[in-house]
Amino acid sequence: MTIKNLHKNSELIRTEAKRLGFDFVGFAKAAPLDEEARRLEAWLNLGYQGKMSYMANHFDLRTDPTKLVPGAKSVVMLMHNYFPKEKQLDPDAPKFAKYAFGDDYHHVLKGKMKELLSFIRENIGEVDGRCFVDSAPVMEREWAKLAGLGWTGKNTLLIRPGAGSYFFLATMILDMPLATADPILDHCGTCRRCIEACPTDAISTNGYLLDASKCISYLTIELREEIPKSFEGKMAGWAFGCDICQEVCPWNRFSKPNNEPAFEPHPDLLTMKTSEWQEITEEVFQKLFKKSAVKRTKYEGLRRNLKFLKTE
Repeated sequence: MTIKNLHKNSELIRTEAKRLGFDFVGFAKAAPLDEEARRLEAWLNLGYQGKMSYMANHFDLRTDPTKLVPGAKSVVMLMHNYFPKEKQLDPDAPKFAKYAFGDDYHHVLKGKMKELLSFIRENIGEVDGRCFVDSAPVMEREWAKLAGLGWTGKNTLLIRPGAGSYFFLATMILDMPLATADPILDHCGTCRRCIEACPTDAISTNGYLLDASKCISYLTIELREEIPKSFEGKMAGWAFGCDICQEVCPWNRFSKPNNEPAFEPHPDLLTMKTSEWQEITEEVFQKLFKKSAVKRTKYEGLRRNLKFLKTE
């Protein structure tokens, strides 16, 4: 394939992805992530995955896209803004991570990606590929960085210059070559706001390393058993997920509200007060979070989190 065709096909994909609502699109060459594999292995050996035993599964698939899609040549990385237009009205009410305000992003983005893959096959040719939204062992942030979409911040999240970090990442692995870009340099500099703001000290002193077993998002979502008493008084009011390290990040001053109707929050989510949350019934839970990612923690899980917050 000529360089001209590489760029033409890449631009076709980028244009259609943006039409579908993705904000930024980048391409990287599909190849084993040797350096990242070593870092992941060291992270696992520290036990920072907590009870997320699945993080150690399918190690070869996680670090080599050609094992997920035989003959893979490119990794297409897509960023979709989820920063909400509105926020919860009661500042004392239990808090929910912004990404969970609307419909479950797994379903919303997967639908868009299937449309994109169909477009590629109709307009470029028969292409073998797969789409992933947290649905397979894919190192999304590493690929987004390699695709030139941002850098990995000290809070370990992908940060896009001039846009921030309130973005979902979606991955498409294809058996066709595309025009790649150079990675973006790290712009965290000497800033330590995320490190100092984390109430559970989940981010290492020097940054770029997260002990997930201490992260409020892990404690309120991934952890299925009781939250350890050692975290009493440290949850900062978060009932599902946590945005603290993003809220304090200077780069998120560039965040703009998303334009995706599916990410509009249920109006009751924004207006409910602390007393209403503490008395929430399963019926109200199902109504509020019918299509939300909050369903992942289930009614009993949310009740556990709300009960734990009462100790603060």
